Amino acid sequence: QVQLLESGGGLVQAGGSLRLSCAASESIYEFNSMGWYRQAPGKERELVARITVGGTTNYADFAKGRFTISRENPNAVYLQMLGLKSEDTAVYYCDANRLARNYWGQGTQVTVSS
Repeated sequence: QVQLLESGGGLVQAGGSLRLSCAASESIYEFNSMGWYRQAPGKERELVARITVGGTTNYADFAKGRFTISRENPNAVYLQMLGLKSEDTAVYYCDANRLARNYWGQGTQVTVSS
């Protein structure tokens, strides 16, 4: 069973930064892609950023220029977030996709105070 564990969330002031980590129970290169999603209260879960096994990245418009998805070891994916805004407040989830199946972590809360 694939397990994903997010960490790095917390409370930060507007303009601050956070780095989220997603530790996977197996090599991230076994998945077609890895991604970060977020869900704010009362809203649907939305894509933040994704990286394919080949290294191609794509970002939601709100994330472009502020967030960076990376992989620095074979079992983890990261999300560097700069210039955080109050509207970035949400639970952030790690996602792994393989053979049309998605695996999810339990999420990490990010709260940005204005």
